[in-house]
Amino acid sequence: MLLISSDSRQALIEVDGKRDTYNLGRHVSSSYSEPERQSAKVWRDETGSFTILGSINGRTVQFLLDTGATAVAMSGVEARRLGIAYKRKGTPIAVGTASGMARAYEVTLREVRVGAITRRGVRGFIIEGNSPTQVLLGMSFLSQLTMQDKGAYLLLESRF
Repeated sequence: MLLISSDSRQALIEVDGKRDTYNLGRHVSSSYSEPERQSAKVWRDETGSFTILGSINGRTVQFLLDTGATAVAMSGVEARRLGIAYKRKGTPIAVGTASGMARAYEVTLREVRVGAITRRGVRGFIIEGNSPTQVLLGMSFLSQLTMQDKGAYLLLESRF
């Protein structure tokens, strides 16, 4: 499609060698509203940590919100439970954990969902073994959100 010319009344457009003139209307809609922002409430657990049920690639997981984690991170045991073929599709890397350096695989998670917030193509780390015991909801997901501490819970809202 190619715009040939336009003025305040009409536009001349060419598509596949055929030209058509389109009259421009004067109606301006008054029904526009900002799209509703996706959100989720993440409640503090008995230890004071923020945890929430969510899903990865449609499979339910318990997330631990971790702003110190670069990416969504999980153990190899959890990845196998979720059907993530990390050894075949992932890139071997070394990651720093609370326990020191560990062997891991970098993967792209098809879909991560928390509350009404869904993100696709999220960077993830699969750490060999059975640690961490919970899936860490790291900054590859959280950096796309705003976070407001409301005391008993943390309000996550999509930026876009």
